[in-house]
Amino acid sequence: QVQLVESGGGLVQAGGSLRLSCAASGSIRSINVLGWHRQAPGNQRELVAAITSGGSTNYADSVKGRFTLSRDNAKNTAYLQMHSLKPEDTAVYYCNLRAGWGLEDDYWGQGTQVTVSS
Repeated sequence: QVQLVESGGGLVQAGGSLRLSCAASGSIRSINVLGWHRQAPGNQRELVAAITSGGSTNYADSVKGRFTLSRDNAKNTAYLQMHSLKPEDTAVYYCNLRAGWGLEDDYWGQGTQVTVSS
């Protein structure tokens, strides 16, 4: 079984920065993608950024140039550095791990709240 533990959420003023961490533990298959999704009230959950086990990244257009996703494979941990935060970034942020040749294994963290005040 795989567990994902998120940390780093909180309240920040517009223009500020936060760093989210997602630590994965358990039996993690070597081919995997770690990602962050977010869900604001009344909205669907959306992909923010994802990084493969090889280090390739993908970002939502709304966060390109402001957010950076990295990972430490030795620690099975992903870091989402968020700069120039906007009130519209306010959401619950969820860590997601998909693993296996077809990325058929799918795990989610409990979520961490990010609130950006104007």
